[in-house]
Amino acid sequence: MSDPIRLLILGTGGMAANHAEKFAEIEGVQLVGGVDTRPAQLTAFCDKFGIQGRFATLDAALAWGQFDAVTNVTPDAAHYATTLPVLAAGKHILCEKPLATTAAQAQDMADAAQKAGVVNMVNLSYRNVPALQQAAKMVREGAIGPVRHFEASYLQSWLTQPAWGDWRSESQWLWRLSSAHGSKGVLGDVGIHILDFTTFIAGESATSISCLLKTFDKAEGGRIGEYVLDANDSATMQLHLSGGAIGTVAATRFATGHMNDLRLRIYGDLGGLEVRFEGAVSALRACLGADVLTPTWRDVACPTLPSIYERFIAALRGTGAAEPTFARGAELQRILDAAETSAAQSGASIAV
Repeated sequence: MSDPIRLLILGTGGMAANHAEKFAEIEGVQLVGGVDTRPAQLTAFCDKFGIQGRFATLDAALAWGQFDAVTNVTPDAAHYATTLPVLAAGKHILCEKPLATTAAQAQDMADAAQKAGVVNMVNLSYRNVPALQQAAKMVREGAIGPVRHFEASYLQSWLTQPAWGDWRSESQWLWRLSSAHGSKGVLGDVGIHILDFTTFIAGESATSISCLLKTFDKAEGGRIGEYVLDANDSATMQLHLSGGAIGTVAATRFATGHMNDLRLRIYGDLGGLEVRFEGAVSALRACLGADVLTPTWRDVACPTLPSIYERFIAALRGTGAAEPTFARGAELQRILDAAETSAAQSGASIAV
């Protein structure tokens, strides 16, 4: 077996537990350090996962330096300030999405990662969905011909039910509703996923976007304690792709009846594909060949895929590709920035 890979976890909030659990399952990976400015949170997290190195600042962890790679699970607004020092220290890094909160910062991070020559990946977790990867493969092989039209959605309902927790009282949810706490709303939180889902399968980049954003009244006075609830709750977008196709993309936290569901229908001259990830189950259907005359849709088998955590470790060991990279994260951030600009101009079409 290759030498153990020593991992530092930067940020110990809710998502960090998922990272710790998944990395701990991979043979040869050691969780050696945790970083958080909150002493009680840091202690509880490190105790739970048996992590010995405990640091109140990233500077202290970097001075210690006894780790090979970092998984950055800080809030969105902290990604830029915390990732650049890691890259400057020559450490490999997996960063939560979105890569940054502005395209300029995301590009700085991508440039710094390229200069550092380290493995750099952004956690676009739905790249793990078998139906997504199989659909992308079929599009690239020409199964549906040139892409002409698509419609995609990311549907969540955590603002209408408490299955994931009480957003009215829990900070892990409230910060996602407040721009002052670093949130870009549903657009930055899950909009990035459905935009990646769509453009990755299509195999084309976005050239322009028109977007409308909506924030709904959720509490008296628009705030709960220190949290001003001003981040967007729903987004609708129209995209033009580089190959000429057009389509719609939507994301919302008010999709009652949908816990965490993604859908894409994509059509070309020769056929169509329907990709679903609903109830944590992936499915792909296709209408191709003679079936387009009926029309008949058939299920498509999709091979199981390694997780983002397994792919990151494989990239460190030189046995797998480092995908998606910071460069992809920066590309998606340009789309998000253009979407925000469009929304500020009442849905005007903005070049990406």
